[in-house]
Amino acid sequence: MKALAIPAFVLVAVTSAATAQHPSLQEAPYSAALKQIVSLAVTKDGFRSITGAPREGNYLEAGLALAGWNDCLLYGTGTYTCDSPAFKGPDDAQYAQVGILREVQACLGGAWREVKDRSSPSYSVLHHTARPISITLSTDETERKDHVVRLTVFVRRN
Repeated sequence: MKALAIPAFVLVAVTSAATAQHPSLQEAPYSAALKQIVSLAVTKDGFRSITGAPREGNYLEAGLALAGWNDCLLYGTGTYTCDSPAFKGPDDAQYAQVGILREVQACLGGAWREVKDRSSPSYSVLHHTARPISITLSTDETERKDHVVRLTVFVRRN
């Protein structure tokens, strides 16, 4: 059977129209920054290029934040963490975590897999299939009693 040749401009037009009609197909606003953070994590210098001012404990300000997220911090040389906007309660945060997991997977692509046996309703673990890098999404309560989803990117070390 002979394959049909479809001009590239037709594919772009169809994809653009589908994305415009279905906002869920659009990338999350924080996707570009997340891709950059993941790329930095596996470099020799890690997060050094986005290291900011010291914070309480062993935390440092992150010079690259996820759009719409709060308290983006670095811990050590291989951990980046950021909190989602606040939710009304733990159930809302847990529900949001499911959507954020889908957004992260869509943003980063097929090389990322959820580790189901390490995940739970309030905690999700994603591993890159070829690189020693992981992402966790967990629900948490802040000092201000806000309920958030916390995204943590870290390099797995043996």
